[in-house]
Amino acid sequence: MNNRLIIIGAVVLAALYVFFSSIYIVNERDQAIVMRFGQITDIRTEPGLYFKVPTDIVDTVQIIENRLLRYDIANMTVQVSGNAFYQVDAFLTYRISDPRLFRERALGQLSVVESRLGTRFDSALRQVYGLREFNAALSEQRPQMMREARDLIRPDMAELGIEVVDVRILRTDLDQEVSATTFERMRAERLAEAALLRARGQEQAQSLRAIADRQAVEIVAAATRDAEIIRGTGDAERNRIFAAAYGQDTEFFEFYRSMESYRKALAGTGTTMVLSPDSEFFRYFGSNGSLPAANTNLATPIQPTAAPITAPNGNEQALDGLGIEDATIPSITLDDGSELSPTVGTDVPEPVETAPAAAPAQ
Repeated sequence: MNNRLIIIGAVVLAALYVFFSSIYIVNERDQAIVMRFGQITDIRTEPGLYFKVPTDIVDTVQIIENRLLRYDIANMTVQVSGNAFYQVDAFLTYRISDPRLFRERALGQLSVVESRLGTRFDSALRQVYGLREFNAALSEQRPQMMREARDLIRPDMAELGIEVVDVRILRTDLDQEVSATTFERMRAERLAEAALLRARGQEQAQSLRAIADRQAVEIVAAATRDAEIIRGTGDAERNRIFAAAYGQDTEFFEFYRSMESYRKALAGTGTTMVLSPDSEFFRYFGSNGSLPAANTNLATPIQPTAAPITAPNGNEQALDGLGIEDATIPSITLDDGSELSPTVGTDVPEPVETAPAAAPAQ
């Protein structure tokens, strides 16, 4: 009885072994290579349950990836046009498109594929960067560079049954030494540009300041000229009024002038004068304060006439004879596009009109 149970158990175990060794499962993420005595007999790419010759002695199955795989390159040093060196980070995605070639030429091992990928990827990136300047990787040429690198890798990897799907450049950065040199060059360029802008600003400022100084001198000179003209005209008018008033009574005019001379000459200045009492200077000094008799025969009053005020010619230069020529007036264009320019020219102020002199009271 016990021997029968042992035999039955052995048969059941053998049957289970035969059954399970004759089936294999391919899921949606994998694909299978079926080999008989080392020769490929079948390729399974669709998911499902499949059967083969029992045991792994006759038929063997290798499960390989059917998903996109990724290969990365980090801190790769490339040389661009101009003999500058830069650091590049990039990656590519690939998939096993032909399992038969993958098994025959890459021994079915991803390590062999990635070794070939690393060599071809490195060569492709160097070739793509070597034909361009550094700025190309930061411009609209970046997608084109990635497509070119992908197309350079594809033919070689297709021989291994590998399809390169895409290539992406993650980072393009300056090498440490190149970065320092580039920074110093950019700094020097910005300093030179700042110095140029500062010099242009100082030039504009000097020009504007010179024009403003010239305008100030012209305005002051014009105002001084007009003031002297008006002052001279006023003095002339005053003299005419005095002459008209004093011409009516000569005796009174002499008396008035004598009083003025006494007030100015005999002021308390400590000056000693030795004069004869009978001199003409003391003609009215010894009158004991009595005024001379009023003149009843007055002359006919003279009506004073206002002297014309000569206005300066509006077209006349304010600084006559100084040889100041018209200067080119600069203008500064602001960031918003508007132009800033100084005030041009000076207008000579109109003379102040004086009210006509009133006729003296009779």
